[in-house]
Amino acid sequence: MRTSKVTRRTLLAGGGAAAVAAAVGLNTVEADASVPLPVISTLTTRTGKAAPGAGSAKTLILYDTTGDYGWLGEVYATQTANLASHFGSWAAAPVGRYKAGDLNAYTAVIYLGSTYDEPLPDAFLTDVLATTKPVTWVYDNIWQLAAKAGFTDRYGFASGTFDLAEVTEVGYKGRKLTRSSDNRAGIMNLPISDTTKVRTLATAVRADSTGFPWAVRSGNLTYIGEIPFSYVTHDDRYLIFADLMFDAVGSTAPERHRALIRIEDVGPDADPEQLKAVADFLAAEKVPFSVAVYPRFRDPKGTQNDGKAQDYTLAARPKVVAALKYMQAKGGTLVMHGYTHQYGSVANPYDGVSANDFEFFRAHVDANDSVIYDGPVAEDSAAWATARMIASGAIFVATGLGAPKIFEFPHYAASPIDYQAVHTLFGKRYDRGLYFPGVLTGGRYDFPRQFGQFFPYTVRDVYGSVVVPENIGNVETEPFNNHPVRLPADIVASAERNLVVRDGVASCFYHAYLGTDHLTDLIGGIKGLGYSFVSAETMLNG
Repeated sequence: MRTSKVTRRTLLAGGGAAAVAAAVGLNTVEADASVPLPVISTLTTRTGKAAPGAGSAKTLILYDTTGDYGWLGEVYATQTANLASHFGSWAAAPVGRYKAGDLNAYTAVIYLGSTYDEPLPDAFLTDVLATTKPVTWVYDNIWQLAAKAGFTDRYGFASGTFDLAEVTEVGYKGRKLTRSSDNRAGIMNLPISDTTKVRTLATAVRADSTGFPWAVRSGNLTYIGEIPFSYVTHDDRYLIFADLMFDAVGSTAPERHRALIRIEDVGPDADPEQLKAVADFLAAEKVPFSVAVYPRFRDPKGTQNDGKAQDYTLAARPKVVAALKYMQAKGGTLVMHGYTHQYGSVANPYDGVSANDFEFFRAHVDANDSVIYDGPVAEDSAAWATARMIASGAIFVATGLGAPKIFEFPHYAASPIDYQAVHTLFGKRYDRGLYFPGVLTGGRYDFPRQFGQFFPYTVRDVYGSVVVPENIGNVETEPFNNHPVRLPADIVASAERNLVVRDGVASCFYHAYLGTDHLTDLIGGIKGLGYSFVSAETMLNG
């Protein structure tokens, strides 16, 4: 996906963001992402609403906070909370503040053990052993629970040791999910004493093809032998955790598999004939699609115009506008993909050209040819971000395209302030999220420790917005910034692995300048796996 930059604009006067947004057809929604849930005693918790179509689950997420890497507890809790929203409301809190009976107000409990020997309250251990509600225990400190009287007799396994063998795949539901070779952390190898009580859900496979349990279930307790959020790729064992969430919260959702495709990085400089050709192909295949549009093209350095700066909007390109209307008529839904898809007149990180650079976040390319995220842009504020979105929407409306109802951040990167601005104006995104320590807890944002997450189903993330998923990437015919070539066969292979997620999706994006040849294999391959293509609006309904 390409990126680009934009100039600073001030918030339009006359009634504030809501009034101006209404004038160009944008929605305003409640900005508060919290929902009244039972509050853990003596503890201020972060709570979150359910995604559309979610069930009635109330999930309690507990996480570690001590030690040099205590901050990782919030990182993992954030990602778990995002997934939990697919099933209902949730509350997240440090496990160290747990008091007796706190879990009684919830339908399910997930504990994320990320700190070795985190001091766990005895009340928590006692309540876990006493409850009949679903409990999911991830990674560390299972030995503290196993030390309680009666644990092994009840569950049929004991605490084991960490297996440090190289594991690059995990078997689940007859499929092989990947595990990065960079991941050198051990996986808990549990000694199972009673196989009649313990069911192995997923198996870690060593380099010599021997295996051991990656996840097990006994009674109401599910145990996962490692943190599933590290070194994640499209084909990762993270998908196992995403699927086990159905059991973790007691969901009985039926099996179904939907697919989505989004035509990416469409600006005023797009080729109208290419756009219409893609629309014709998808319409003939009866595939609804989305179109990610930025309405203003900027090339402040003249990189693509012999050194002469360029700056124009869709209003100056009526043929492109006509092609976009043609795409709408063929089943396309327009998504606002920023304003200029670049930032100012500087390289961010490439050349300042729209669809090449970041718009809402600063970045640079390091000596190893990797893109490094640097932090929010200098002007970052709710007013600055809101003004860009309103200016973008005004062009859509003025050209007769209508105001998009869904937003996608260029290159999936923005600050928490920007995400809140989108939530206020749209309440809906179609992208992957960028998150930061401090968002969940309400503390200072730790920008250098940013982390991304993709979703295999609709969620309402910690920023409060409903997120339409994109989870299997795009066709790339040339390598860039240490990212390999990715052809339709690779996308289809990722879609095949995503079949392990019951009620999961295979959602990709595609650039119209690649023509339609790749679409034949891409669409045919995904359909061949049994997926049914749906629109983004369908996903917003659950």
